Amino acid sequence: MKFHRWRGIAAAHISLAVLAHGMVLAQAPAVSTVASSSVALPPVTITGNPLQTNPGAAPVQVLQGEGLWLRQSATLGETLDGTPGVGSTGFGPNASRPVIRGLDGDRIRILSNGGATIDASGLSYDHAVPVDPIAVERIEVLRGPAALLYGGNAIGGVVNLIDNRIPAERLQGPVGRAQLGWNSGDRGRSGAAMIESGNDRFAVHVDAFDRIQSDLRVPRELACERNGVQVLARQVCNSSARAQGGAAGASAFFSSGRIGAAVSEYRSEYGTVAQDDVRIGMRSSRVMLDGEWRDLLPGLPRLRWQWGRTDYAHTEFESGRAGTRFANQGVDWRIEARHAEWLGWQGVIGLQGDANRFAADGEEAFAPYSRTRQQAVFAHQERALPWARVSAGLRLEQVRVESLGHPLLERFAAASRSFQPRSAALGARGDWAAGWQWHAQLAHTERAPRDYELFANGPHVATAAYEIGNPALQTERARHAEWGLEWKSGAHSARWHLFDSRFANYIALDTQASAPGADDAPPLYAYRAVPARLSGAEASGVWRLREGPQTLDWEWRLDAVYARNVLTGEPLPRIAPARAGSTLVWREGAWAWRVGFDHAAQASRVPAGNRASAVSVSGGNNALVADRGAACGVAFEDFAEDTHARLAGLIPGYIRLGNPADMSSAALGRQDMQRAIMDTIAADPNVDYLLPVTTL
Repeated sequence: MKFHRWRGIAAAHISLAVLAHGMVLAQAPAVSTVASSSVALPPVTITGNPLQTNPGAAPVQVLQGEGLWLRQSATLGETLDGTPGVGSTGFGPNASRPVIRGLDGDRIRILSNGGATIDASGLSYDHAVPVDPIAVERIEVLRGPAALLYGGNAIGGVVNLIDNRIPAERLQGPVGRAQLGWNSGDRGRSGAAMIESGNDRFAVHVDAFDRIQSDLRVPRELACERNGVQVLARQVCNSSARAQGGAAGASAFFSSGRIGAAVSEYRSEYGTVAQDDVRIGMRSSRVMLDGEWRDLLPGLPRLRWQWGRTDYAHTEFESGRAGTRFANQGVDWRIEARHAEWLGWQGVIGLQGDANRFAADGEEAFAPYSRTRQQAVFAHQERALPWARVSAGLRLEQVRVESLGHPLLERFAAASRSFQPRSAALGARGDWAAGWQWHAQLAHTERAPRDYELFANGPHVATAAYEIGNPALQTERARHAEWGLEWKSGAHSARWHLFDSRFANYIALDTQASAPGADDAPPLYAYRAVPARLSGAEASGVWRLREGPQTLDWEWRLDAVYARNVLTGEPLPRIAPARAGSTLVWREGAWAWRVGFDHAAQASRVPAGNRASAVSVSGGNNALVADRGAACGVAFEDFAEDTHARLAGLIPGYIRLGNPADMSSAALGRQDMQRAIMDTIAADPNVDYLLPVTTL
């Protein structure tokens, strides 16, 4: 198979769910149903919006109930992947973060019940988010003015995870839920249970979950090194995982408010798939306090505060021996006050702060010890006008990022930078015609560079690159515009969105040259600021094909992002290609069936330096590499004619030549043959870097 001829990647999925109507949920679904005679769009209570307006002026995507259960995967990124405008970094089956409209990493703010999450997932693609979706009751994806309440690094959007571990409402007696799951592909088993109880004065919450999965099974034999011996198996080597966790929380209610606390623990152990013998052991502990007072002062009907402390660490084990250890400890807090209506405006004002200390110890530490502190003041206001509901957001920040050097590595020097990001947004939503609504928004956002963007200096094994930070980076600034249209008629609905983001200085990790050292040193990548533009479109909808006791719905979705470096005209790196999907959903009573597919186009728009080749002794390995590369914006172009001719004399004739290259099992144990093939491919003018594959 010639992978350079692929025009896309398609994945089919089939789901079966039994919906237990007698089960009592701790949080009732907030998306209300609409009668078939109504033409109004459904109201949605948005927890991430402190005004909880229905639906508010900004676009929001919500997953809960059946929709969340059927999408749940082992990682947050894979759970949200396929939602219009939302993708996944997808570093194997165990580690992925959400990608929103082409923006990933620390440009996406992940919250837990509105509070910050502190981990190392933004530092490297093989670092998982310490959250298991099976323990989450609701996920909100928030963009626009309301996103400014949660940090300037929410430049791409906010993903808010809601679990009700600190009960926010009074309960009358016990309620709970239980969930069991099984996967065929990795023989995965998962289970979660939650119980809550209370009265008018107190409420308590306890939950626990457990997930275990074996190596992912695939229909082709892949190479895998076990105990120093290379074998072939129909599995993705080192893709097994185990995750466990739980939490306990309680709230006390009084006449004018409440106060609550919770503790949670998350532990996981998983294979990285980038290396056959490397596994990650992760632990994250969090303590949370949350309170609310009503009518505390005249003109302030509600005051809410949050405080949390997180202790995160993970160790990378190589063949069972402890290697590099990453740790991140921090505290976050926020206070927000809802004020009485003033000149027709209602809203919140508040203060927010967080501070964390990061450390990496071991031979794979590519960033120094660091300390980051941030304080911010923010405001979010909304007003209902005759023609629309208007919202406005403002955020002013003070950020200080310090490199503390490293006690053992001299290449890291002590340094510090301070930034003052300023962000503002304006949005509106209104009725256009019966069953139709429109929304529009404009925003100016600023983001302070992260510690690794400023001070990185070392080999990053997971991405096979030597990364260099840029201490001279300035605040990342961007202007955004969006327009959308929504339609609903009975059970039918559709949404269309257009967006455009223009960065004055987009912080990109660009290839430079070879890293210092030996000939086989990894390529050098450096952070630098470039003018950039990201534009795109999203669309999704539901069409009711059959009405009655048995219903049949057709769900469709598509999205695309066009991103380029304005200075050079080249595409930005790691931008996912256009995607489209379609699903048929049949329901009858407590039963639901889903069958559908998702298709990703070929990633043909990549910058110079993003043209890759891979070599392996298995064509199945190469298929997985091509799949993941296309999703991450890496191109596998056809070899030049001279390269084809030279490879024909090195690779057995029964193997069809293409990129990635299959050396066949004839190369096992023959280093001279492997070296000759790799040298030939490395010299090809259409190849910027070569990936010898031993796992995928």
